[in-house]
Amino acid sequence: MLVFAAHPDDIDFGASATIAGWTAAGSSVSYCILTDGDAGGFSAEDRPGIAGRRREEQTAAAEIVGVTDVTFLGQPDGYLEPTDTVIRAIVRRMREVRPDIVLSMHPERSWDRIQKSHPDHLACGEAVTRAVYPAVENPFAYPELEAAGIRSFRVPWLWFYGGPAHLENRFVDVTGSEDVKVAAITAHRSQHPDVERMQARVRDILRENARRGGLPEGRSAESFHVVGINTDETIAGF
Repeated sequence: MLVFAAHPDDIDFGASATIAGWTAAGSSVSYCILTDGDAGGFSAEDRPGIAGRRREEQTAAAEIVGVTDVTFLGQPDGYLEPTDTVIRAIVRRMREVRPDIVLSMHPERSWDRIQKSHPDHLACGEAVTRAVYPAVENPFAYPELEAAGIRSFRVPWLWFYGGPAHLENRFVDVTGSEDVKVAAITAHRSQHPDVERMQARVRDILRENARRGGLPEGRSAESFHVVGINTDETIAGF
């Protein structure tokens, strides 16, 4: 699996319990963070070195859920766009990892909770979607990558997190991994002015996801919009 996010901590809010389950089952998971989150935080005193601190926080959070392969593209926080430069870097990373599943933030705005739809989140989703089809599987897109031996590759599945609730069609039961998720989010200490309130809200959201997904009372879930890109149900080239 290859997971994309706009900022450090996005993955941990959106999918870290699911990822913890995957790594525990032996799956290989890689992260690619598009910005350094250098506009995040709540204290002016934290501004010097915030980008480096947020990289360290994301690396620590990833280790909590069993992920050690974390790359950063270093785009400026708050100004992310689905440019050719960004899409090319995403295509390169996909071709290097060659994942069975790509996870990404959603390209569509969510009006039920606007905080999910930071402009950088939407730009991440759009850039990853453009990379997944057709660029990553087209050997004539970014031919310099093909010439360097970074071969084109067909992504089977694209999972979105942090999108509109009405589009979510996969609810992953993460009961038992709630503490791991909360620990991963809490690792981003520069981003939490009220840690206890954040932790309680995260647990509430997991229970609400489970309810929406039809899981039994007392369960927890993370929610996704899953799209088949190259599966048994799709036709190559269409």
